[in-house]
Amino acid sequence: MNSSSHNPAAKSGNKGRFLPILQVGDVLLSPDILTECFCCDLEACGGICCVEGDSGAPLQPEEVLHLEDTLPAVEADLSAEARAVIAEQGVAYSDADGDLVTSIVDGRDCVFTCYDKNTGCCYCATEKAFREGRTHWCKPISCALYPIRERRLSNGLSALNYHRWSVCHAAVRKGNELGLPVYKFLREPLTRRFGAEWYAELEVLAEQVLADET
Repeated sequence: MNSSSHNPAAKSGNKGRFLPILQVGDVLLSPDILTECFCCDLEACGGICCVEGDSGAPLQPEEVLHLEDTLPAVEADLSAEARAVIAEQGVAYSDADGDLVTSIVDGRDCVFTCYDKNTGCCYCATEKAFREGRTHWCKPISCALYPIRERRLSNGLSALNYHRWSVCHAAVRKGNELGLPVYKFLREPLTRRFGAEWYAELEVLAEQVLADET
């Protein structure tokens, strides 16, 4: 949920040198998206990324409409406090940086969080409804892409950075155990955002970059 970005100059874990910024189509990528490993470990973290942070999840304007359309299907899953916030200010607001983000409860929980009564684990209510077949839209692309953060540049390009966050240490550990690079972990959302052809080009580039590093 935290919307800050990491410096795109990434250090390779193999040779200890700095790799240049990479480009696929009109997208610039921090090289650590290829060299670092990550895999969400929900049992370990309890979904804390939907709770911690200084603002809500970044949104595109059209995603506000999706959230509003999805609200009737998920409203019963939301807390009373979340429903009160939505009634007062809507599903989204502009944060201190002027970015459009999901509304939050008491400066913490995204209003679309819901909790498992048995485990206390936090889930995204819109994703839960999507996976249960109750909606046709899953969740904001910024949430799906995490730990990648996207920034739209003034020249029309997009910049992707790997965001390092202390609450995700279990995901880093699990990713390293599995040998699963960030870009492979996020294959589905990256394809959703940029297309299958773009992702195929990314795979080719990744093979070249990683081969040079071995």
